Amino acid sequence: MDGAVGARVPRRGNAFTRGLGRLTMRLMGWRLVGQVPDIPKFVAIAAPHSSNWDFVVAMAVAFAIGVRVTVLGKHTLFKGPLAPLMRFLDVMPVNRAAPQGVVGDCVAAFDAADQLVIGVAPDGTRGGKTGAGGDAGRWKSGFYRIARAARVPVLPVALDYGRREARFGPVLIPTGDEAADLAQLSLFYAGTRGKRRSIGAAVSF
Repeated sequence: MDGAVGARVPRRGNAFTRGLGRLTMRLMGWRLVGQVPDIPKFVAIAAPHSSNWDFVVAMAVAFAIGVRVTVLGKHTLFKGPLAPLMRFLDVMPVNRAAPQGVVGDCVAAFDAADQLVIGVAPDGTRGGKTGAGGDAGRWKSGFYRIARAARVPVLPVALDYGRREARFGPVLIPTGDEAADLAQLSLFYAGTRGKRRSIGAAVSF
């Protein structure tokens, strides 16, 4: 069944919030394709990221399937009035200036948890069009380094505005051959159309 979630995946919400998420997707004309595998810990990457609407779609998907997805946010967001909202949205504070860096923070979080899904938008920028040598459309490989160091798989998720589909792809287990692994991921995303940018036959990493 499309949108099915494995029993060991961290969950949140209830029947009401799942129904609300599915209703939101239906009103936007989106549908779920594929399944979330029965894995307790993994890095989920959603692409392409070309508009603030991607966050709305991604949140609707997370609510619809009832998966608890932790996203990364600046640690300074937790020092003011936004702190309660950040915690409610499962934002994990990261300090880019810390000695261990973002990768170290994420690896420590995975090591300390029995169940954890960290969601990352790997695109380098939301603006512009994909082009050779430019930042637009070029992916950052931090998500791969996190998954590799934490010894967890990567679940690719395509936000395809062309077909209005949120597609869950096959899980990638990092082998250490970064170039080959990222090339494999690019095959899943080939032809995916974002709100303002599409992914062509290959992704620049």
